[in-house]
Amino acid sequence: MKVLIVKTSSMGDVIHTFPAVEDARLNRPDVSFDWCVEEAFAGIVALHPAIDRIHTVAIRRWRKALFSGGTWREAAALRRSLRECRYDLVIDAQGLLKSALVARQADAPIAGFDRSSAREPSAALFYEFGYAVPRGLHAIERTRRLFGLALGYQADLSMLDSGIVPPAGDIAGVSGRTAFLLHGTSREDKKWPAGDWIEIARLLTGRGMIPVTTWSNEREKAVAEAIAKAVPSTIVVPKSPLAEIAGIIGHSTLVIGADTGLTHLASAFGLPTVAVFLATEPGLTGPRGAYASTLLASTAARVTPDAVVAEVDRLLELKVSAAGND
Repeated sequence: MKVLIVKTSSMGDVIHTFPAVEDARLNRPDVSFDWCVEEAFAGIVALHPAIDRIHTVAIRRWRKALFSGGTWREAAALRRSLRECRYDLVIDAQGLLKSALVARQADAPIAGFDRSSAREPSAALFYEFGYAVPRGLHAIERTRRLFGLALGYQADLSMLDSGIVPPAGDIAGVSGRTAFLLHGTSREDKKWPAGDWIEIARLLTGRGMIPVTTWSNEREKAVAEAIAKAVPSTIVVPKSPLAEIAGIIGHSTLVIGADTGLTHLASAFGLPTVAVFLATEPGLTGPRGAYASTLLASTAARVTPDAVVAEVDRLLELKVSAAGND
């Protein structure tokens, strides 16, 4: 059986789909999977060994040039590519009108959330098979249940495995325990102050760790350089392709991150991960993993560097204890 997964964005949503793929790999070894995703996240999808072909869309870019001939040619090429693959089933794991329209291009039966379950109920109008999955569940569990219903098995929800392995990646000349600091995020109100990141770097250095950080734009570059200036042992990784950053993160000792997709990736790798949420609720979309923890700011109290490092210590001890019991 040949199945196409449609989950185009965002990075966190893509990563939340990996446990469902892993469930299916274990329960339906006869199924092969391809994936349709936004071009920026193709390298993330490639981390899962069960994914064969990756089709890319560019909805974010296409919207800026909707009437361009180039946009229409790219969309037509995607349609041809999807239809040539002759899928037995498409699973729209996103539940949005845009993802349903992409799924429709494959000219195959589509499974997805029913009207009461989809994030945009109108998306369900495009599905041959709609499944009821409670909206009050975490996004990871919702997707796992959807895959099980669509493919005829019941996942063991007491276990959580993303099935991904970090790609090769390290920092030349660096050995020892590294802590990746993911200070960058899409919204200003999600960002922890630079002073707090500097203090975190100092506290980690005092524990014999090497702080590592990176940047993707000029504002983030300024923060990364400020951390390195205040704490000279900090390593600043230049702006790099997503796959390279994923490799370095995956081989880190621990990760501390804001509400950003790479923080979800760290938890999916099974790393001790502390997420700092300032303006958003982790709720049903926060990082999940055996060694993942979220600290949430409130109107009464902010998240402090001391609190973050205390949580780091707890997670590291938990992982050491688990390793000793294996």
